[in-house]
Amino acid sequence: MTAQDTTNASPLAPEWLTVPRDLNALQEPMWARTVERNDDGGLAVAGVSVAALKEQFGTPLFVMDESDFRARARAFKDSFDAAFADICGGVDVYYAGKSFLCTAVVKWVEEEGLRLDTASGGELAVAARAGIPGERVALHGNNKSDAEINRALDMKLGRIVVDSLAELERVGATAQARGEEAKVMLRLTPGVHAHTHEFIATAHEDQKFGLSMAEDTTGQAGLSAAEEAVAAAAAHPGIELLGLHCHIGSQIFEPDGFALAAEKLLRFLAAMQEKYSIVMPELDLGGGYGIAYTPVDTPRPAAEIAEAMAAVVRSTCAELGIDSPRISIEPGRAIVGSTTFTLYEVGTLKTVRVDAPGTASDGGNNVTYPRRYVSVDGGMSDNARPVLYDADYSAVLASRTSSAAPQLSRVVGKHCESGDIVVRDVYLPEDVAAGDLLAVPGTGAYCWALSSNYNYLARPGVVAVRDGSARLIVRGETEEDLLNRDMGV
Repeated sequence: MTAQDTTNASPLAPEWLTVPRDLNALQEPMWARTVERNDDGGLAVAGVSVAALKEQFGTPLFVMDESDFRARARAFKDSFDAAFADICGGVDVYYAGKSFLCTAVVKWVEEEGLRLDTASGGELAVAARAGIPGERVALHGNNKSDAEINRALDMKLGRIVVDSLAELERVGATAQARGEEAKVMLRLTPGVHAHTHEFIATAHEDQKFGLSMAEDTTGQAGLSAAEEAVAAAAAHPGIELLGLHCHIGSQIFEPDGFALAAEKLLRFLAAMQEKYSIVMPELDLGGGYGIAYTPVDTPRPAAEIAEAMAAVVRSTCAELGIDSPRISIEPGRAIVGSTTFTLYEVGTLKTVRVDAPGTASDGGNNVTYPRRYVSVDGGMSDNARPVLYDADYSAVLASRTSSAAPQLSRVVGKHCESGDIVVRDVYLPEDVAAGDLLAVPGTGAYCWALSSNYNYLARPGVVAVRDGSARLIVRGETEEDLLNRDMGV
């Protein structure tokens, strides 16, 4: 981490943003392991310069470090296996396909010993095309279609995560009509409030996901929706009840929420075992572990997360006098997020004056301060997270180094929207100019996956770089691709 400074700080900057002493430095842990500055001062990933990537593939461009992806995937698998070896013999780690998915990534996931979590028929189609065995795949979703349920059964998925009583009956009836049993996990909402954005907190009661653990919510006196689902699943001839699942949210740094959710689910599992003599062999504790988008974010290493979770499971099972079920987790963005940066080319620059409260020396009067807008050739069509979640990102000058003074900047896109902001606040060199390249780290998760064609921009390609060579793993769209769907052409 580079040192920070308060000189040249802008009163318009948020409190958390300080001025780096060295604007050319790459602040860990926001970047993939092989990203560095080369002898010319430009960024390079795995030995390939951003200038060469721009020349070959154009911009905007998602640039992924394949070795870094594999290392992060393996770190979760190895760390959790080691921490849970004495508890349940290891852990099944599911990669979140919704964060970023293509056939190359599915193959990396399988090769590194992970499993795959999907949330739609389209994601199942990618999994099938990549050739991963169905037993290593899970299907999520709060409103699965009949076609998706049948596809999951056709692929012989290792688990279908059921989200409601109505869906449980549909899955069971579909499987029974086929003369099969569907392998089912029940997604529960343990009522744990994660310290995260409201729209990505998924274990409180007032939201669309899961079966409530609160009592008497379904009209059947004394039973929670979760308990009713356990009894119904165990009795249904079309269901093989594997166990329970929960997910408390995303981009979470604090460990207390995970620990509380694990304890609540283990107690519920033990209660169901005592009341109904139902032994459920699996428990998925979700994930949603945070990554560093800005210098103040402090993600926890995989081993630290694993040891903390193992301690809770070990002690709770001992207290309850039960054997631990097989544990699985879903790290989410923590695997892919920091492996990737988005490369943009700078276009228009504009400086505006903004009123802000003055200091005592200003007599308490408002003072105007400069804010520079740096426009790039992408925007909310390739990164919707700032407008959806008020997400913060960072950026660096990627094509060269600079000794110019820092200037508070706002990196914006080219869309016809005032909310088209890529990086809300960042210090960049004063001499950033049209034609320079900027790199925004931490865009591996939920950026390409949420990308759109707003203003008819073509979605960018994704390049994987490894050992000095780069290859497209997702081709960027062309205008011809866009027009091919227009039936009036």
